[in-house]
Amino acid sequence: MKAVYFESHGERDVLRFGEVPDPEVGPGEVRVRVRACALNYLDIWVRRGWPGLRLEMPHWCGADVAGEVAETGPGVQGWRAGERVVVDPGITLGEDEYTRRGEDSVSPGYRILGEHRRGGAAEFVVVPAANLHRLPAGIGFPEAAAPLLVGLTAWRMLIHRAALRPAETVLVVGAGGGVNSMAIQVARLAGARVFAVAGSAEKAEAARRLGAEEAFDRTRGDWVREVLARTEKRGVDVVVDNVGRATLASSLKAVARGGRIVVVGNTSGPLTEIDLRFLFAKQISLIGSTMGSHQDFRVVTGLLWSGALRPVIDRTYPLAEGIEAYRRLEEGRHFGKILLLPP
Repeated sequence: MKAVYFESHGERDVLRFGEVPDPEVGPGEVRVRVRACALNYLDIWVRRGWPGLRLEMPHWCGADVAGEVAETGPGVQGWRAGERVVVDPGITLGEDEYTRRGEDSVSPGYRILGEHRRGGAAEFVVVPAANLHRLPAGIGFPEAAAPLLVGLTAWRMLIHRAALRPAETVLVVGAGGGVNSMAIQVARLAGARVFAVAGSAEKAEAARRLGAEEAFDRTRGDWVREVLARTEKRGVDVVVDNVGRATLASSLKAVARGGRIVVVGNTSGPLTEIDLRFLFAKQISLIGSTMGSHQDFRVVTGLLWSGALRPVIDRTYPLAEGIEAYRRLEEGRHFGKILLLPP
């Protein structure tokens, strides 16, 4: 089959498009014909690699998959070829104290499709049957694939980890990314007032269309000053910051006393310095979050299928143009999700 893959870690020049081995279907697994696969910044980190990450090469990423059942493995029941499906990207290897209390993504046995095992940037993918969910008629494959991982991540970080409450204020730093475009919607759905920081006037306007009360173009002024002005110098209750090194110091200034900063990524780099005086003087909670539980996935897809949340799609590319799609993602020219469409 064809895939967008790499055989060694590195920058974008290690990516290739070509033939790779067809994935074999094992007991309890299903082979899915990929019809749409969304890209995530996670794909870039996986491609670059980090100490301790060991992958079977060649490897290809892709956590967000919508497609059709192609083949079922031994012991799989309830699925037949041709059924339209989406894939829960979080794979649980076994039961432990975390999974028993519904904290699947905290478990050391939690794996992510496209990170720990080969993903959907290919014509076919093999996943556990337990991770399949039926895709309702009338919803297209790109619209189904685009919001899966980011919707799951946004839901957990705001509803569970940050414990967002109605009438609170939320600041989303970096509005163009997939998680943040969903975070604006989730926060609004929860009854919060939403502000956003964007990298251009066009992205700021797109954030407003999604539901942000105000969006600040960071290239045209001091967004911390703007946030404080809009909140009568109080600051916001919750800051969503997945930029990291470039913005965390500003997030500490923009959050209210007793507020929360939730971190779900680090697009500008994983290492940063924190002025601890802000942390303890303002009694700020710095909260980490990633992915979500299998029940969270069911809740989020239910909201998506009902139209309460909607996918935000920047652009689609044929699978054969996957390297160019990754270029667009890496250069930050997008607003919302970029998708690959296998033939």
